[in-house]
Amino acid sequence: MKMIIREFKKDKLALFSLGLLVIIMLTIFIGAMVLDQSAVMKVSIFDKYAPPGNGFLLGADEGGRDVFGQLIIGARNSVVIGFTITIITSIIGVGLGIIAGYYGGVIDTVIMRIVDFIMILPITMVIIVFVTITPKYNVSSFVMIMSLFFWVAKARLFRGKTLSEGRRDYISASKTLGTSDFKIMFGELMPNLSSLIITNLTINFAANIGIETTLSYLGFGLPPATPSLGTLIGYASNGDVLSTMTWIWAPASILILVMMLSINYVGQAFKRSADARQRLG
Repeated sequence: MKMIIREFKKDKLALFSLGLLVIIMLTIFIGAMVLDQSAVMKVSIFDKYAPPGNGFLLGADEGGRDVFGQLIIGARNSVVIGFTITIITSIIGVGLGIIAGYYGGVIDTVIMRIVDFIMILPITMVIIVFVTITPKYNVSSFVMIMSLFFWVAKARLFRGKTLSEGRRDYISASKTLGTSDFKIMFGELMPNLSSLIITNLTINFAANIGIETTLSYLGFGLPPATPSLGTLIGYASNGDVLSTMTWIWAPASILILVMMLSINYVGQAFKRSADARQRLG
């Protein structure tokens, strides 16, 4: 904790990004608790493309729905989905990668062939197909579909790192002392990969938010009744909306940009603190 605090004190941009990210997250989650999603998504034809004011803080979309409400709830959905996918894929990818690199042999071969098969698939198209054919499609379904495919890169990365880390003297000494394989892998080896894990988590958290937004923009993300930042940005595909109704798509675009940059700056500070801890033993 002292190292983390020291790194943030040294990096003013990371400290500012952390503060900004905390403010954004508090605003998003508190606002989403206050707002009623059914009221926000209620169609009002008479308010179609209403400008800011007139009862709408950020105007209304083509269905007369409140853009501000969709921005807050959509951001909450994107953050929760991105975080959930990141945690699930990291547990699977890091765990299988360490197991494959530690044991090698048949276990490594089986896991890596599964990884190779998934990696050669056109993942975006496969996800779109799954989204289309899934009955009773909802947010949980979307998270599960995404998690099925986005763990493979982590598994390959951590398998390679485990292969090199597993040759070090402290691993050989632990094996000689009769320490269990589970304790060696996840109690001794994995902490020495903490810098890489933190960096990977941070990058993937930002990337998973972007993936959800992109798929929603294309119409294959969250269900239509669920607010999404990608849906708001998707209105910009209309030339008139893009040029004259910036209140619909610009706030969502700016919010995504700010969140992505803030998450990455914060992640870099965490990485440096983890590197310093490993250098000190």
